[in-house]
Amino acid sequence: MIKFIVVLSRRPGMTREDFSAYLRTVHRSLARHLPGLKHYVQNPVAEDSNRQPPSWDAVVELSWESREAMETAWASPEGAAATKDLEAFADLSRSSWSIVEEIVGFE
Repeated sequence: MIKFIVVLSRRPGMTREDFSAYLRTVHRSLARHLPGLKHYVQNPVAEDSNRQPPSWDAVVELSWESREAMETAWASPEGAAATKDLEAFADLSRSSWSIVEEIVGFE
């Protein structure tokens, strides 16, 4: 498996609630059509009055069987549509993404 992590920050002027709603509905529906996608998790920031809020608004995890399968998905029309849709709700200058290695702490 290969995992791709996206750390998203919302567009200026967009509320955290509107950002989360868009991510949960519109963007999620695009992501579910990515070819070969095996696992998809959204992790929006939860309200926490005991801690300073982070500089980002959500972390999204996507997994495929292989790097080749992932690259095929991103090169597909569905991948292009999901990538283009980020502009509607995310500040791409403050967002980032990377392939990561998952190391499980407890087995």
